[in-house]
Amino acid sequence: MHKKIGIIGGLSPESTMSYYLHITRSYVEKFGDYGYPEIIIYSVNLKNYHQWRDENRWDLISEDLIKAANKLEAAGAELGLIATNTMHKVFNQVQSKVSLPLINLIEATAQEVQLKGITTVALLGTKFTMSEDFYIDGLRSRGLSVLVPSLADQACIHQIIVDELVRGVISAASKQQYLDIINKLKLQGAEGVILGCTEIPLLIKAEDCDITVIDTATLHAEAALLRAISR
Repeated sequence: MHKKIGIIGGLSPESTMSYYLHITRSYVEKFGDYGYPEIIIYSVNLKNYHQWRDENRWDLISEDLIKAANKLEAAGAELGLIATNTMHKVFNQVQSKVSLPLINLIEATAQEVQLKGITTVALLGTKFTMSEDFYIDGLRSRGLSVLVPSLADQACIHQIIVDELVRGVISAASKQQYLDIINKLKLQGAEGVILGCTEIPLLIKAEDCDITVIDTATLHAEAALLRAISR
């Protein structure tokens, strides 16, 4: 029997769907049958999280994630995911308060970058992910050099995430803005780019770039699948 996977989702619904689809489709590709692990999704209120984040109330975010993780475990989950990059700011606080094992997206991302032989990587995400220490330090602690966009480009990236991607809006103009920003970071020495928001892979694909693309949503979901099938 596989372990049951619990996903704290809704942050946003668009990326939560990509987690579900990747886990199930990847299993079928690997094994040729439909015996993928059972998946339990607890979808939180995104409006609350945006409000708490903007008010710097990370304590409320942590409390709500703890409640969600406990509800997933009560429903039978044996391992869990917080299906978003930004909320990993409070990952350690949440994990310390729950018994459900959670897979750390930042650790999974750093491992993937190292496996690809990259030492200097660009980081895209929400303004919190790009400007605060929790994500950058998590990468640097593993010996990686991290480049982030200019403040103006950070504002552009964040706005597109919040106003478009979380609503499932895919714009060719926005895609070109992202690609232009990625190219600037490449010229600064980036060998790869971390799509450090689980919505960005909806807009940017590996084939769009001439540097290595790290899709955090896919690798996080894949890590859960591999953990679930390896008792």
